[in-house]
Amino acid sequence: MDKNTIVGFLLIALILIGWALLNRPSQEQLEAQRQLRDSLQQAEVMRQLEAEVALIEKSEKTDPFIEFRDSVTVQEEKEQLFSDLYGDMSPYIEGDQEFYLLENEKIKMTLTNKGGKIYSVELKNYNTYEGKPLILFDGNDNKFGFPFVHKTRNYNTNDLYFGIREQSDSKIIFELKSENNEFLAFIYELLPDEYMTRFYIQSRNMGQLVATLSGALEFEWSIKIPSFEKGRKFEQQYSSVYFKYFGDEVNNLSLGRNGSEKFRTKMNWVAFKCQFFSSVFIADEGFTGGSVSAEIETRTNSPFISYHHAEIAVPAEATGDNIIPFRFYFGPNHFYTLKEYGQDLELTRLIALGWGIFGWINKFLVIPVFNYLEKYILNYGLIILILTLIIKTILFPLTYKSYKSAARMKVLKPQIDEINEKIPADKKLERQQATMALYKKAGVNPMGGCVPMLLQMPVLIALFRFLPSSIELRQKSFLWAEDLSAYDSILDLPFTIPMYGAHISLFTLLMAAATIISTKFNTATQPSQQMPGMKMMIYMMPVMLLVIFNSYASGLSYYYFISTLITILQTIAIKQFIDEKKLLATLTANQKKPVKKSGFAHRLEMMAKKQNQLRSQAQSHKPANQLRNQIQSAHRNNPIKQPPKKKKG
Repeated sequence: MDKNTIVGFLLIALILIGWALLNRPSQEQLEAQRQLRDSLQQAEVMRQLEAEVALIEKSEKTDPFIEFRDSVTVQEEKEQLFSDLYGDMSPYIEGDQEFYLLENEKIKMTLTNKGGKIYSVELKNYNTYEGKPLILFDGNDNKFGFPFVHKTRNYNTNDLYFGIREQSDSKIIFELKSENNEFLAFIYELLPDEYMTRFYIQSRNMGQLVATLSGALEFEWSIKIPSFEKGRKFEQQYSSVYFKYFGDEVNNLSLGRNGSEKFRTKMNWVAFKCQFFSSVFIADEGFTGGSVSAEIETRTNSPFISYHHAEIAVPAEATGDNIIPFRFYFGPNHFYTLKEYGQDLELTRLIALGWGIFGWINKFLVIPVFNYLEKYILNYGLIILILTLIIKTILFPLTYKSYKSAARMKVLKPQIDEINEKIPADKKLERQQATMALYKKAGVNPMGGCVPMLLQMPVLIALFRFLPSSIELRQKSFLWAEDLSAYDSILDLPFTIPMYGAHISLFTLLMAAATIISTKFNTATQPSQQMPGMKMMIYMMPVMLLVIFNSYASGLSYYYFISTLITILQTIAIKQFIDEKKLLATLTANQKKPVKKSGFAHRLEMMAKKQNQLRSQAQSHKPANQLRNQIQSAHRNNPIKQPPKKKKG
């Protein structure tokens, strides 16, 4: 065998090895194949047992001399086959699904022996928009359990039929147990008048029953989130998965979007949140890591709005007696209810209050006032009205200052017009310098009207976040609005307008109309040249508001309408107390006083002088430039002919 042949065989061997490595199945594929083999083997065992029973029954009827074997004997053979195949798990492979009820004043929780899990949760004090009982999840819409290995076979607690060790009105214990008294138990305990359920995993020498690759229990928790509210699109926007890092901040996937995230740091809890309700799984000792994901339902006729999934790991001891504490919260996203469960959990972050200053305004101003008024007033439309009056009263000094600043600029308008007539339009810097000098002499701050308005923006944004997520407004009616937490509709359209919807919201129309009136009032007090694009904005802003707010919570549109209306009334009232003639006299007197130039005005003046100098220099060099251009042009038209050179020699 020559050298080339050996090299050829080696290359062929390398290619075959590489091909085998590239096409080697992944761990997930191997696991799926193993589960398939187990299920096929289990199905084969069941088929053989059924065939054996059928054969016995047939033989008993056709052959009177055959040895009689009763059903007990068949059951014993079946149990023996199961024991040989599944070991200590054999009693829990098959069974009849049974249900158990734990109930208090707030929730009704149904549990099942299949999976030893919570089967459904009903919140007794709430209903869906259609008036049906509000059930957070039901049946197979909730999957909860962890995979494990027992005697080389793969299992998941979600599929096993647990035994019952103990049962009472407030507590139930599901159990998997071996003949050697090794066990794994799920304990559920519901306390009186609580949304919180205690959950414990208790074990004794769990490693004999449950084998895990990582030494941890890796829970898989999935819930199909049903639609409870009137506005499906808006409800989806507030649906997401939240999670809290142990001893650290709360985070979440993007609201109303598909997303996923993996984390390897220690976690405190994971929450599946919809607009007004949440299901939270809390580990008192923390999860070691995992992943979460959310998928938004795109079909509008589906009963679900999103699908949430979590895979989270908990350390577990394989030997000895152990107990791991957990908690489940099934309840409303109500600020003070969530706050009762401790500041360290930070469950209040499930409510979209906004970040930074917006969240502070909601926590320390809006929510306390709102909840105080709830004690004395039952109509939430009136509560929003009173809340608006309180906020507008607090902000009135800023509104007054803004209007007064605008009035000062208005009375100076004739003098500004004179400046514009004297200085050509191409000298914009000189115009600006002269205008600023006038404002300086008169004691007018051109930004005086903008700053107060900017200071009011945090309140508007804070309420923009709070009102649509406030469960207090849920299913509360006011005037023609059936539900202040959803859109109000005075006319349902037979078609859908893109970006607008298939209905007409009256509160949104009123808000847009009030915005037009308010804008016209404001532009009437402003110099026209200060806002050249305002006429267009007068008509563009209401159109934008109609599109944006048509599907928003009617409580928010109602608040903006009332707030804008009060602003108009305040503007009319302030106008009665401001005498423009006296104001002009005061500003004229101020112009006669010596004014110290500010640094900005000085720099502006120097820039104008430099610009004038450059312009003067350009004009002084203009004749010389013209003469140079004429000479160059004549030279091009009549070039000077050079004399021919003499030839040498």
